Amino acid sequence: MIIAVLAVLVLAADQLSKYLALEHLPLEVNVPVLGDFLSFYLVKNPGAAFSFGAGATWIFTIALAVVACVIAWLAITRVRSRAWAVILGLLLGGVLGNLTDRLLREPGFAVGHVIDFINTPWMWFWMNSAIYNVADIFIVTMMIGVAVLVITGLGLDGVRERREDVPADSSLED
Repeated sequence: MIIAVLAVLVLAADQLSKYLALEHLPLEVNVPVLGDFLSFYLVKNPGAAFSFGAGATWIFTIALAVVACVIAWLAITRVRSRAWAVILGLLLGGVLGNLTDRLLREPGFAVGHVIDFINTPWMWFWMNSAIYNVADIFIVTMMIGVAVLVITGLGLDGVRERREDVPADSSLED
């Protein structure tokens, strides 16, 4: 239930923010919000991050659909941890946000362009240009959350893996 509620909330926030961006922002014109820290720059992204793979939009649609199905399957069959439920719910909402764009936006079904509008110009030194949306924020941060849960050994069932004491290497004593 946690996964579904969080996914719906993130999906709604993402789609509402994209609607507002489309209604109120000029296309491909920088609108400063917080100086050089944050601006809005509306683009219709045919590819993945940084428009990579613009000619293969349908592949991203399939990938997003597969990820959404895997998260739903995990939610139904495996997840018993509240931490995993929160992380996967927020991740699913982000995935569904961009999948909705791929399925329903122009130029057509399964090849729609994702609406990106959040620009952080200060990130230019390691990225050419960082323009993204609310769904992207949840996808990236929740993937970091997944990594943290895996590294800390928290299983989907809520049981933390215990590290066994590793005996000292006796070969060093020879």
